[in-house]
Amino acid sequence: MAWWFEIKLWKRVFLGLALGAAFGLAITKFLGAEQGGAFLTELKIVGDIFIGLIRLVIIPLIFMTLVAGVLALGDPAKLGTIGLKTIGLYLVTTFFANIIGLGMGTIFQPGRGVDLGDAVPREVSVEAAGFWDRIAGMVTKNPFEQFLSGSPMTLALTAVLLVIAIVVARRSTAAGEKKPKSGILFVGLFALGVAAASGDILVVIFSSIIFGIIVLFMRSAGEPVSRFFAYASDKVLGVTQIIMELAPFGVFALIAWVIGTRGVETFTAIFWLVIAVYLGCFLHMAIVYGGIVKLFLRLPFINFFRGILDAQMVAYSTSSSSATLPVTISNVRQNLGVSKSIAGSVLPLGATINMDGTALYLGIVALFTAQAFGYQLEPYHYGLIAVTAALVSIGAAGIPSASLFLLATVLEVFDVTPEHTALVVGFIFPFDRLLDMMRTVVNVTGDATVAVTVAKTEGELDETVFLSKAKQ
Repeated sequence: MAWWFEIKLWKRVFLGLALGAAFGLAITKFLGAEQGGAFLTELKIVGDIFIGLIRLVIIPLIFMTLVAGVLALGDPAKLGTIGLKTIGLYLVTTFFANIIGLGMGTIFQPGRGVDLGDAVPREVSVEAAGFWDRIAGMVTKNPFEQFLSGSPMTLALTAVLLVIAIVVARRSTAAGEKKPKSGILFVGLFALGVAAASGDILVVIFSSIIFGIIVLFMRSAGEPVSRFFAYASDKVLGVTQIIMELAPFGVFALIAWVIGTRGVETFTAIFWLVIAVYLGCFLHMAIVYGGIVKLFLRLPFINFFRGILDAQMVAYSTSSSSATLPVTISNVRQNLGVSKSIAGSVLPLGATINMDGTALYLGIVALFTAQAFGYQLEPYHYGLIAVTAALVSIGAAGIPSASLFLLATVLEVFDVTPEHTALVVGFIFPFDRLLDMMRTVVNVTGDATVAVTVAKTEGELDETVFLSKAKQ
């Protein structure tokens, strides 16, 4: 089996994608839609286990890498400049995503002639939570809710993760890294983070940054804490690297289920919508992200896209930028030469607030709705759609199909009735996963672009690694 691990992860994931799609179609053809769908639903448990492991590890991953990243900066003032650059870049790329999305919707007219008569309405809320309501929800939410529910799957996956964490800590000790106390503390902190998997990521990000700043101000007294988190961030990435070895099998199961139960023929009903979304996503990545890397950073964009292929493949198969975060961090550090401090501080924030793919998608679907129901849009409506799509996309949950339920807020811009909104969501929802997969790739690619840009401007980019040809 050594030959298997010698193959690049992105190639193994791509193989899982291709074989999963072929297997899903074959099973449905030979067993029929009903029996084949039932079989593929059972097979999907492999993909669910993979996603479950990733989701449980997200909280300890973000906390340990973000604290280590903040501490590695060495200066609280530097954190402020990095934060401003990061948020500014995310807003700029979202602006261009809006323009491209509206452009694709205007050119391809995906809603013209579409019959929504057979769509089953799917009720959605059109009321967006207020700022203080959201803050209150973050604070009052029980982070241990998922663990305390006693779900057999959650408890089993928690046990698996703890075993992996212990193995990683013991391996480092066996390799000569004599830090038994740090290893024990790492496992304990990791266990606490896994148990708190249902916590709000924004709270974790905020707490991590505050904690890191406090330690920075402690100067020499905080050095033992800095050393521990440098150790812990490496070990938590070691845990995720082991989990990622399951990616090809999880991807195989998930894609087989999606293609087998949804079928390629589902594209026929939304052919032009699919073309508009996919082409818009490719253009955004090539023109905006590729342009930033090539024209602004003066770096070869081929190396950039080659370096994040693992993350893109995982993003496409899982439809979750949060679940892809461990791979994104690994890719930008190992393949693109971004320093630990920048990767650890920029990427967790990006996985939460950078949703370029969502902003692009919402613009296209808004025009799809107007075209399908004959709403007359004035020039100012396009501006309102762009602004609203950008605002609601920021902080959208990094989970599959979350953006579809933000659509109601965007459609209110041109007074779409609740009935029409429910029809559109009901029409798109059955195959939204296929669209969500592509826009998640955009989100993850945007995170990596901003990380490389911030690293380059802060002198934290190892261009020797970025320019390396060894990754081919």
